[in-house]
Amino acid sequence: MAKISCEVSNCSHNKSGICFANCVDIVGSSAQQDFDTSCGSYLNKLHYSELTNNTVSSGSCDCLKCTVETCTYNSNKLCSLGEIQVRGNNAEYYTQTECDSFKPRQ
Repeated sequence: MAKISCEVSNCSHNKSGICFANCVDIVGSSAQQDFDTSCGSYLNKLHYSELTNNTVSSGSCDCLKCTVETCTYNSNKLCSLGEIQVRGNNAEYYTQTECDSFKPRQ
């Protein structure tokens, strides 16, 4: 199963809804809601073309860093979930993406 399901269809790392970046970095250190987070690895296909064949691993992304200190799933700057959902269709910049799997710490 894919580590990162991605609805950001115009991202250079997206291949049929699955992220093929070498490593994804979810950012938004003091986020309170999912729209306060972003995929720091987003690259617009318009500028970077398609990068789904440039991964170090043999398939989809298997490295998920997270600097969102307020997220329940952040464990030593890594995501403890088995998979996440990233959204932001028609995003032009990484700040227009978000981690849909974000859950604030209680």
